[in-house]
Amino acid sequence: MNVEIGIMQGRLSPPVDGKFQAFPRDSWAEEFPRAAAANLQAIEWIYDLADAESNPIVSDGGVGRMRNLSDQHGIEVQSLCADYFMARPLLRISSDAKKERLAKLEWLLRRCQLAGIRRVVLPFVDASRIENQKDQADVIQVLQQVSPLLDHLDVEIHLETALNPEDFYALIVAINHARIKVNYDSGNSASLGYDPLIEWQTYGSKIGSVHIKDRTLGGGTVPLGTGASDFEKLFAGIAACGYRGPWILQAARSSDGEEVAWARQNRAFLQRWLDRIK
Repeated sequence: MNVEIGIMQGRLSPPVDGKFQAFPRDSWAEEFPRAAAANLQAIEWIYDLADAESNPIVSDGGVGRMRNLSDQHGIEVQSLCADYFMARPLLRISSDAKKERLAKLEWLLRRCQLAGIRRVVLPFVDASRIENQKDQADVIQVLQQVSPLLDHLDVEIHLETALNPEDFYALIVAINHARIKVNYDSGNSASLGYDPLIEWQTYGSKIGSVHIKDRTLGGGTVPLGTGASDFEKLFAGIAACGYRGPWILQAARSSDGEEVAWARQNRAFLQRWLDRIK
């Protein structure tokens, strides 16, 4: 099965300030040829708090350079991971703060449309984790407020949460908007002890994008195939739903300087599973 496979930005560079995931401020441009060398087709952009003002997506000149590099190397940037909202959550904040952060989200969606980015992964994990019914109601309210803009811009929001399958499905149904979908993260689900077959049976029709990684049960990210992710069940669920992409590699990091070879190896791991989907 031939598909387009991308990688999370930063995985083709050494860690920034010791962080596992961050915008690679000094090497983001070099990641385009590195992605091509790894036989990948896409990069999922990162917009985080640390580089919120210097990220090229904030300026027209930066967006132009992103587009030029994309065309030059044949590497698409059609998705963005909005890690900014992990540091500046949309939940459990004052009404003034919520208004300010909702405006920030709307601004980011407009910048994505300008850059040709069609999917924004919005994380509700860690500090922004959905913890109770009030949080769920607040998420529904926020997303229903922003949903008219999604139609205008032709941009989707894909939600990444730690919710169990039934609650995640109920949340997406309650939001009830065609451009608001699920981002499925194989590693996060494994860490939480969820059964991937049940997840895909429950809300597979609502999944719009997939992050491929592996984690230990209750623990951190490890190389693909060495953690708690049950790839047999995962791809059985994927096959039953007929999902065919997009795929973003968000796997464990390699040794510094081995990023391209490691990305190529992880791509081959994923491709072997995809080849089993008929």
